[in-house]
Amino acid sequence: MPAAQTRKSASKSTTKATQAPDAIKLLKDDHREVEEWFEEFESTSSASKKQKLANQICLALTVHAQIEEEIFYPACREAGVEDDMMDEADIEHDGAKKLIAEIEASAPGDDHYDARVKVLSEMIKHHVKEEEQRGGMFAKAKEADLDLKELGMELLQRKTELMKQMKARQ
Repeated sequence: MPAAQTRKSASKSTTKATQAPDAIKLLKDDHREVEEWFEEFESTSSASKKQKLANQICLALTVHAQIEEEIFYPACREAGVEDDMMDEADIEHDGAKKLIAEIEASAPGDDHYDARVKVLSEMIKHHVKEEEQRGGMFAKAKEADLDLKELGMELLQRKTELMKQMKARQ
């Protein structure tokens, strides 16, 4: 059975799927967490705290982007969410990844460190707005009748796996 059909609301759900977080709630929760860390970053002058927050932000955004790209975006595309909207999200992810790499390769006190984190924050705010606004990607995903519980389970499983892998490398 094609993935799009298995993700439709009409599909038979498993017990695990009914306990899984809604995909959109999971992604929005990620957005709120990172927004809080950006705010903390802006309000601290401690280099060690800035480094810790930047590391948390970069890790969370890297994992978030990967689960969206591997699971959520393909499901949206299969369900007919507008190609232009999906293409824009892909490009926004590419820009964020480049900035994340620059932040990870530097440290507080380096030239433009704070500016890089600030610009990443602004990029993410824009991206989140595009996903969450009325008529945005999340609304289109709901309209497409995706099984958001099943997608939520897939996203959570992959997020957990990626977080373990990336933390093991640190």
